[in-house]
Amino acid sequence: MATRDVVFPPGRQALYDRNRYSPAVRADGFLFVSGQVGSREDGSPEPTLEAQVHRAFANLNAILAAAGCSFDDVVDVTVFLVDPERIFERVWAIVPTYWGQAPYPALTGIGVTWLYGFDVEIKVIARLPTA
Repeated sequence: MATRDVVFPPGRQALYDRNRYSPAVRADGFLFVSGQVGSREDGSPEPTLEAQVHRAFANLNAILAAAGCSFDDVVDVTVFLVDPERIFERVWAIVPTYWGQAPYPALTGIGVTWLYGFDVEIKVIARLPTA
């Protein structure tokens, strides 16, 4: 098996090592980013839903930047929401801050019952810039 081309954002490798996963992997011109939650550097959640959403996007954008991408390169998004009926509108009020202008990426929203103490997780696939 080929070695995975892993992307780590600055300052968070110990957190990913401790949890045994890669934040993102480059493959065939794409960047596959693991689901990002509103975790602080020590892995603990931000205290409010809104802070978790902002932090999840900050964590996501740090990974994209480490790979030479931005959210403009994102082609597919999966959003996991605990209790979506209660939080969807609050989350979606924040999304335009990070989403950019149309055309928007493809989107799948999934309601879940548990996210390890978090309310939202954002997973993306981005096209890597050509050299």
